[in-house]
Amino acid sequence: MLRCVALFPPDHGRGQPYDTITLDHSERRLRRKLLRLAGGDEVMVDFPQTITLEPGSALELEDGRFAAIVAAEELLYDVRGRDTAHLVRLAWHIGNRHTSAQLEAGRILIKRDHVLKTMLEGLGATVSNVTEPFFAEHGAYHSHGDSGHALLAR
Repeated sequence: MLRCVALFPPDHGRGQPYDTITLDHSERRLRRKLLRLAGGDEVMVDFPQTITLEPGSALELEDGRFAAIVAAEELLYDVRGRDTAHLVRLAWHIGNRHTSAQLEAGRILIKRDHVLKTMLEGLGATVSNVTEPFFAEHGAYHSHGDSGHALLAR
């Protein structure tokens, strides 16, 4: 088992990684975890606090090599409203159910859930199946008061 000794940001410029690790949205949010690379090697990560691994970032391993982070494709719904005001109302209903969501200018992405789909369609949304990487908002309380807290100015 290898050990991670550092994390490089997406623009690290360190050349080609020796391997990759593909993680879904929830798996990319971690503090301490054993991860399996595409080639089968295992890597232990143990960060001082919970972080989100961004696609394109890289884990530096104790032997000097590094492994790139890849966002997994996930089964999602693409939710669209009639107009901006309608989309905002749909976002409120999604948030009211404490559902992770990726908010974009013309759409909202959520993980597939037939109950939510029925609710959203009942509210007049257009809901389509898509498969793509998911980058949901973490929410106001994801970091529990540390300097990365979403409610603190950046």
